[in-house]
This record gives sequence, C-alpha cells and structure tokens, in this order.
Amino acid sequence: MASNKTIIYQIFTRLYGNKNTTRKVGGTIDDNGCGKFNDFTPTVLKHIKEMGVSHVWYTGVIRHATMTDYTAYGIPRQHPAVVKGRAGSPYAITDYYDVDPDLAVDVDKRMSEFESLIARTHKAGLKVIIDFVPNHVARQYQSICKPEGVHDLGQDDDPEQGFSPQNNFYYCPGQCFSPYLDLYHGEKSPYMEYPAKATGNDCFNNAPGMNDWYETVKLNYGLDYYAGRVGHFDPIPDTWNKILDILLFWASKGIDGFRCDMAEMVPAAFWQWATDTLHMRYPDVIFVGEVYNPAEYRNYINAGFDYLYDKVGMYDTLRAVMCGGQSTHAITSAWQQTDDIRQHMLYFLENHDEQRIASQQFSGDARKGVPALVVSALLQQNPLMIYFGQEYGERGMDAEGFSGQDGRTTIFDYWSLDSMIHALHRKYTIREKYIFDIYNKVVNIAASQKAVISGVSFDLMYVNQQYQRQYAFLRKAGTEVLLVAANFADVPATMDICIPAHAFDYLKLSEKSVTTTNLLTDAKLKLTLKRDGTVPVELQPNSAVILKFRA
Repeated sequence: MASNKTIIYQIFTRLYGNKNTTRKVGGTIDDNGCGKFNDFTPTVLKHIKEMGVSHVWYTGVIRHATMTDYTAYGIPRQHPAVVKGRAGSPYAITDYYDVDPDLAVDVDKRMSEFESLIARTHKAGLKVIIDFVPNHVARQYQSICKPEGVHDLGQDDDPEQGFSPQNNFYYCPGQCFSPYLDLYHGEKSPYMEYPAKATGNDCFNNAPGMNDWYETVKLNYGLDYYAGRVGHFDPIPDTWNKILDILLFWASKGIDGFRCDMAEMVPAAFWQWATDTLHMRYPDVIFVGEVYNPAEYRNYINAGFDYLYDKVGMYDTLRAVMCGGQSTHAITSAWQQTDDIRQHMLYFLENHDEQRIASQQFSGDARKGVPALVVSALLQQNPLMIYFGQEYGERGMDAEGFSGQDGRTTIFDYWSLDSMIHALHRKYTIREKYIFDIYNKVVNIAASQKAVISGVSFDLMYVNQQYQRQYAFLRKAGTEVLLVAANFADVPATMDICIPAHAFDYLKLSEKSVTTTNLLTDAKLKLTLKRDGTVPVELQPNSAVILKFRA
C-alpha cells in the first residue's frame, strides 16, 4: 500500500523568481532579468510544500545553449544561428556536467548554489527532480566541467562513418550542415559544421528545416537508423557508458529523480541497463519518462521507468472534455486503456510543452480546469503534476520573443509572469486567489486522504449514462469513502447519482443513511445509500464536490 501520493510541481526555474517587469520582446538577460537558484528561499519552499507537493521538478538546470555571452567565465559562446531564443532552449544541452549560469548569483559558484538549493529543498521536506535530456545535445556541445579522465561526447568519433556503434553522433559524411535558416544570424561569420551531424528529431540529413530541432544533434545509442534501426548493443556502445556516468554524477549530488526528455527516442534496452546499474547505488531515484506512444508504455515501464506521461490518453481526453469536444464518458475509456499500469501513469493538465488552460488557445478560463483537476488528482493512486502558475490561472498569452503568443509560457526567452510575482509577494488578484484556493484544497486532499493515497476506485459512469458533462466515481480505503462528482458544464447541474449493487459488493458498502462532509466547503449533506439507488448532488458550473463519509 502506498504511504503517500506523488505530486510533482514543475518549475521553469529561470522564470519562477524573476520580478523584473520590463518584458522587452526578445530582450536580453540585462533587459528582462532572470530568476535564480537563490530565489527558492526556505519560505518559498515552505509554501510549495504546504500545497501538498512531494517533488519539485526544477526545469532547465543543466547548462544549455544561450545567446548570453559568458566567455568571461570560461564558458564557450554559442553561435546564435543554432540557438532558439535569446535565453535558449533548456533542451539543447551544452555541458551535461554543468548548470545554467543564468540561474546563479555568482557564476563562478553556480554549482555550489545549485547544491545549496538541493539541500534547502530537502530540508523543506521536498524531493528534487531535474531534467535529463538523453536523446540529443546542442550542436556546439562542449563540456568544460567534465571530471578528469572523461572523454567528451563526439571526442573519439570517426565522422567519416554515418553510423558506428562506438560513435556518439550520427554523421552525413562529405556534406556540410546546410539547414533552411540564416547561418549568420547577425554574426560576421556563419555557423559551420562539417561533416553535418544528424538532428535531434531523427532528421538524418544535412538540411533540417525551421520546424526541426535544428539546434540539436542526435545521440547514437547503437541503433543504425541508416539500416532500418538495427540495434548494435554488444559490446556496450560508448554512448551508453557516457550517459550512465552523467546520470551517476547527478545522482551523487542528491537528486531524487530524473524527468527524461523524449525517453522513447532512446532504446528501451539502454534504459533497462542504465536504471538497473544506477539503482544498485541509488535505489530510491525515480525516472519519469516522456513517452507518447501507448504501444511502448509497457516496454519502458519494464525498462525501469517509474512514471510515464499520460498525454495521448488522459491529458488529451480531459482537454477535449473541457473544450466540449468529447463527453465525460471518454474519461472512463482513457483510464481503462492503461488500467493494468495505472500506478505508473502521470496525470497533468499543463506542462512547459502544452498550452495554458486559461489561454485563448485552450479554454480561455482557468475555472474550466477545476473539474479536470479534481478528476486527475483523485481518480487513481497514480501521481499528479502541476505546472508553476497553473494554480493561479496563468494565461500564457504573452508574445515573449522567439516563442510568440501561442498560449504557452516561453521556454526560450527571458521573461516574467505577473501571476508568479503576485504569488511571491502573496498579493493575488481576486481570480488568482479563487483558483489558488481551489488548487490548494484539491492537491492537499489528494496528498492526505487515505482513500486517494491507497484506496480503490470505482467509476460510476456506466450506470449514469445520461450525464454527458458530469463525471462521478467512488474511492475507498478501510472505512473511509469519497464520493466525487465533477461538473464540466458552464451551468449548474443536479446529478442523481446511481450507485449500483456491484459497487456495494466491490467496496463492501452497507445500505444506510450517512452524513457526508464536502471536503471543499466543509458543508454537511445527508445521503441514503441503497443498492441500485440514487443520491442527489448539486453542482455549480465548472466545479466539483468531494463528499467524505464512513462506510
């Protein structure tokens, strides 16, 4: 039985603590400012913990390509032609053994500042997750912080071979890198790469387009893509050993988990080998995988992943329900698709890749996310992820620079968010306070209620077919029972929820009258439980009730 529920709070680190409101489109770090590791004070971390969070995912920690010049600190400069945005993408790693100098108050002490953040986070009772980007690196990857004796990625490659099991990269022999973009980008000299390396999104030619991950190069784990993805895993490919060493390096810093970017683009065989090896020394470190192909879910779980994104199932379904494109019965189908691996599926409504719920490109109103939050937080025992600002109804409607106004919070630009500045000063707008109070209650219910943490779930929709915009289910552990009903409609609704005889048998419920407490409002409601009987529940627009009673 689980003793707690994993609740991950994803933070885009460079934006979180930034209080600079200049917000010049495409501005420099001097123009727009940047959040720092030191912004996560004990007080800030205490407030995060109080929301029911168990793990903090600090996004963008490892040093990545940027247009900001840090050559005065011995950090190689990146050619702007192969950097996305002024601040750069945190998924174009330039040194796996270093941290982002943007996040440091004292650049020369950037690693010790991050180590202090790990210690503060742990002292606050929270665990630390960082991004690990195993599929690709920045085009100008060069480690200046690697331990003595470590050979850099690509250092020993034979670039005359398009593929070799012992190369770290894939090459286009005899061809220059010639993408469909400006290779000067304001510089006197163009970016040059010969021979061209394959691009991170499996573009195995020398001319990636603007919509490709042109700023990255793909790592070679022994799969020969030129011969139809034939695997060469014996002897162990050189990349396997180098990447394992990097994982061990960060685990030794006290990291509690890795969120592995595009994990399915790296062979499962590597993950099985790497997680087994790492867990021998660090048995409690968790792996969260970005895997979008449901046909591969079980392969990657078997290869050592604790949790996988439930994106194409639950996220896409809840989004469609919120926006009126599907009925709530689709939620039942979504969880059933992964019922055998439900403990491993990570539910979320926002992250750095997805549009904000309150954006015009999504629902236009954060309140419409409330019923989906309740469902994703309470339906199963599996983990939940919240993206910073989501709990305040952040809209993501700024045109920050490289990313443009796309309903997402930028990952490429120096910027700040009013919602987060309000939160850091504890001075919210009325709407921000309304959304936060709901999130705070729901997440804490998920984190503290035994019926959610370790209880079984019973979906009631198969006997409540008439409801297309409402969703209801039961959770039970021991004698504690939760009846949860969510209203995705923009108008009030009354549900006469049928509780079938099978639910009484499966959950060992008794026919009797009970006094319930709505955990969201503390209001009392008397219900009479009868086999195949109904109980009436009143629901406000875009809301939910969480009724607790004793079996």
